[in-house]
Parts: sequence; structure tokens; C-alpha cells
Amino acid sequence: MSVRRVVVVGGGAMGSAAAWRLAARGDDVTLLERFLPGHDRGSSHGTSRIFRLAYADPFYVDLTVRALPLWQRLEEATGRRILTLTGAVDHGPAAVIEALHDGLTRVGRPAERLVPDQVAERWPGLRADTSALYHPEAGRLHADESVAAFQQAARDHGADIRHGVRVSGVSVQGDGVRVRVEGQDDIRADAAVVAAGSWTADLLVNGVDGPLRSLPELRVTQEQPAHFPAADPLSWPSFIHHPGAALPAVGPTVDGVYGLGSVDGVKAGFHGIGPVVDPEHRDRTPDPDPDPVRALAAYAERWLPGVEHTAPEPLTCLYTTTKQHDFIADRQGPVTVLGGCSGHAFKFAPLLGELAADLTHGIPGPDRFRLDRP
Repeated sequence: MSVRRVVVVGGGAMGSAAAWRLAARGDDVTLLERFLPGHDRGSSHGTSRIFRLAYADPFYVDLTVRALPLWQRLEEATGRRILTLTGAVDHGPAAVIEALHDGLTRVGRPAERLVPDQVAERWPGLRADTSALYHPEAGRLHADESVAAFQQAARDHGADIRHGVRVSGVSVQGDGVRVRVEGQDDIRADAAVVAAGSWTADLLVNGVDGPLRSLPELRVTQEQPAHFPAADPLSWPSFIHHPGAALPAVGPTVDGVYGLGSVDGVKAGFHGIGPVVDPEHRDRTPDPDPDPVRALAAYAERWLPGVEHTAPEPLTCLYTTTKQHDFIADRQGPVTVLGGCSGHAFKFAPLLGELAADLTHGIPGPDRFRLDRP
């Protein structure tokens, strides 16, 4: 496989993972990140993200199974503690839980059906609804440590990581690219990987000169989960409460509630209900008393008896969501696009980085992640 010069635009989890996997193949990699290390402007900051294998869709179960050893390889390569397997509890309608159980056992992964009383006995801080499933190969990822580890591993393989560098566009020129950088000379390369998070659509629609298949619609929202104080939050499993039983399938709980322990407390949030925002001009200050926080507190009072539901500490992050909640990982000419993470891609970051490296070297990705998918 020939060595290529590749510019990665975007230093969040996805772009940093791509830089690692490209550099590990021997490519000459430059990663350009607009903001400083550890910033909170996008979707990759903070202390916790859920890792779990349980999906009703076999396609995503297979992807998570492939991602797990890559996380473990990253920890071994960097000496950083990133992934903590506390297990996870899914609960809600029996049909949903049965589908998750079937998805895990189909590929030989452990899963245990539980009733609500068994959940309360094992985890007194968590109350379960109707039917539950415990799967041990799940837990939490430290988001900030993950990004730092990806960049450390990329540097160890010779990648040039640059922060505080704003890319204004990518020009397709023959078989290569020219990356336009504000206040600096353009960078010429054989290929580019665009992993700009919530800025992806703006950069690709307005900043790419050359042919690009139609970009799937991307909806950028500002989500507002919260941390709740709790005794020993790091002992909590991650959890998903699926709607349809005692949880209404309308209103803020239409896509369920997620949660997990972290050093900042027990994090809980509604999935993908935030207002549409412009990532360039949004107000990142959490509203201290909005409807979502009140609704989260009411949820915690009923379902999370182990937290102090009267003391939520809200925070904000960005979702960049496709209509079908499938990611984008595809190549057009010398430009590979990695994005549309839809609020559930962090667990797949090292695998998506691997897919980006494959695409850059001409190996096709999954059809569901194509730019021109139906």
C-alpha cells in the first residue's frame, strides 16, 4: 500500500481517530483542528460517553464488536485509561429488550434478562421499567482522554497535529487536494479527510471546490443533558430507558433516556430533542431552568432514586444527525467525509477512523454510510 500525504480536517474524536489509523499505516498525516486542545465547542468533550454492544440492528452490533478491540489497542498503545466496563442495563418494553437480547446472543456476546426487582437489588440507585437486560461488555468512555489518546497515538506514528488552525475550504485539483488555511499558506496533499462535526455541512457545501455527491441532510442541535450528584457515581452501569412501556413515546422521551456514571456525577439526558442551532453562533451557556432540565429532574425523581434529583448541573453538546441516524463515511475523489454522528457514534470512533483510512486508500465503506444513499 503506497504512502500518501493526507490532511485531516477536524480534531474531534472522529478526525483524531482517522489521523491515528492513517499514520499507523505509514501515511504522512497532518491534522488541522480549529480550536485548542480540550475545547468544549463540539461533540467530543467531557468525561463520559456510553460504550455498549446492544443494538436491535445487527449491523451496529457487528460494528461495536469490531470497535471494542480497537479501544483496547488504543489503551495499550498510549497507557491511558479510557474504557471502563461497568456493564449496562437496558429496560423498557419486553419486545425491545428481547430484540436487544437476540442481537447480542446472535454473535455470542453475553446478555442476561432481568426483572425490575433484580435490577433494584443489584443497583439500588436505578429503577427499571417492565423488562430489563444486563450486558457486561458495556460501560463508559472518557471523552477528553479518548481524543487526547487518539492524537497521542497519531503523533507516535509521525502525524503532525496542529491546533488553532481554521480551514476555510478544500480544493480538488487533479488527483489531489489543496486545503485552504486562514492566515497561512495552503497545504497540498494527495487526499483529505473532512471530519468537522457540526461544521461539516458548511465546509462541504461552501468550502469544497470540485465534484461531491449530494450530502445527506444534517440536522445540528444543541442538546442539554445534566449531571446529578450521587454516592459513588463511578460504580453505576450505563443505562438506556426505552419508551413504550411506562415511559411515554411522545414528548422529550420519544427516543428514550440515556445515562451513565462519571467523575462529574450520574449523567442523564433525553436523546436528540434539542433545538436546531448554528454551531458558529450558538449560546453554549446552559439555561439554568429550561423545560428539558425540569423534565430530567422529574424523570430522575421517579427512575433514579440514587441521585439528588433536585440538584442537576446542566451542560451542552452538539448532535449532528442524519435522517436515518446512520453515519457518513464515504469518499468522493480524493476527499473522504466522516460525520453525521447522530448522537451515538462516539463508541465507534476508532472503527470509523479505520474506515476513513480504508476509504482514503480506495477500500469502499458500508453502503449505509454512503454520501448518496437513498
